[in-house]
Amino acid sequence: MRRTGGASGIQAIMVGRLHFAADQGEWMSERSGLEGLIKRTGAFLAVGGVAFVVDAVVFNLLVFGVGGGGPMHELPVPAKMIAIVVATVVTYVGNRYWTFGTRSIERKASRYVIFIVLNIIAMLLQLGCLAFSRYVLGLEGPVADNVAGTFVGQAVATVFRFFTYDRWVFPDKGTAGRAALESG
Repeated sequence: MRRTGGASGIQAIMVGRLHFAADQGEWMSERSGLEGLIKRTGAFLAVGGVAFVVDAVVFNLLVFGVGGGGPMHELPVPAKMIAIVVATVVTYVGNRYWTFGTRSIERKASRYVIFIVLNIIAMLLQLGCLAFSRYVLGLEGPVADNVAGTFVGQAVATVFRFFTYDRWVFPDKGTAGRAALESG
């Protein structure tokens, strides 16, 4: 915690990434409102774009290989699971340190458990799209598998992740702090 004073003489108390401005009498986050949502959404989509490439490359190498059939050609769903797990590591690091990097987040084992549970649900959404395409519609091959598992499945999983990460994995403690001040 530290005190700061600007040229105007306004005092503020800094606590992590939040500050209490004496002239406004309220807690403010560095990224709040519509501007913060737009920045978080852009960063989340950029991280997701990198994870998308990782997912697609790993999946295609496992299932289709470089010059034909890959080592998991007959096992597209387990191959997709591996690709998603690798991409999930990328999304955690990117979202923790960039998308939600301004948030002061307590290190708790429960936070990691929540992250894992939510990603299992997201993985099931993505795998469900691939499995439906392969085993119900009878579509298979690089185009069908990538459209169903990588494009459609990842789009559904990304929307799910955005809202759940924001609320439960990387919650804004500033919002909780403001709510506590307003109610108390």
